[in-house]
Amino acid sequence: MDLYSRIEETKQFIRSHFSERPEFGIVLGTGLGGLAEKIEDPVVIPYADIPHFPQPRVLSHSGNMLIGTMSAKDGANKIVVAMEGRCHFYEGYTLEEITLPIRVLHALGIDKLIVSNASGGLNPQFQKGDLLLIEDHINFMGVNPLVGPNDERLGPRFPDMIQPYDTEALKLAQQIALEEGIPSQTGVYLALTGPCLETRAEYRMLRTLGADAVGMSTVPEAIVAVHAGLRTFGISCITDMCLPDALQPVNITEIIEVANRSEPLISRLVRKLIERWS
Repeated sequence: MDLYSRIEETKQFIRSHFSERPEFGIVLGTGLGGLAEKIEDPVVIPYADIPHFPQPRVLSHSGNMLIGTMSAKDGANKIVVAMEGRCHFYEGYTLEEITLPIRVLHALGIDKLIVSNASGGLNPQFQKGDLLLIEDHINFMGVNPLVGPNDERLGPRFPDMIQPYDTEALKLAQQIALEEGIPSQTGVYLALTGPCLETRAEYRMLRTLGADAVGMSTVPEAIVAVHAGLRTFGISCITDMCLPDALQPVNITEIIEVANRSEPLISRLVRKLIERWS
């Protein structure tokens, strides 16, 4: 079965559980799981039940799709579909498998995508716990989800990546962060394959390349979102500092703890963005 047919089959399965068209798709990465609690009367579909969906193998990614509404102050409820967790290239999946959920969200009708993650800070002006509003990215994974035959029904052969993240959403998020007193930065996110963290020499190289933060996800999803014509907003929680001359050992437990502490701030910012992003 080709990619388009798999997307269509998956879409029809989900629509058998929820028929309304969602406006927003949200990838709830590390640190943003609490936003799922803000979805009212959600239809919950485990990834394991969804045809062709990959299953996350990372403990902090629960693996459910939630579809429901978020209330806005003006009374105009927003229909959202949220992905509780994602799959990563280092888990052994292909990028086509990893990004299939983004294509399914597009097929369900979303036109706005919000992606989140945890990352290491490369910019010395950042602090652990800051939120990074992603204005651009560097794909340093050595792979691209669009390699292979192109199906014009899904997007153009040569999509332009001049603006992978929506300028309006970025400016609005910056304004919300100021209004709410949420510590935030704006910068460039760089993606590597993982799963190991980087060496001191690698951190120096990545900073020289112009990266403000480094992680192991999001970029393949953003590329496919551009291919599909979605407007995308990216946000990252800086969970550890990757300064080569002051580097300290870090482990995944600590990273998750920092992300969880920042979760209320991320959730508040994203929820207000959903209310106001038109």
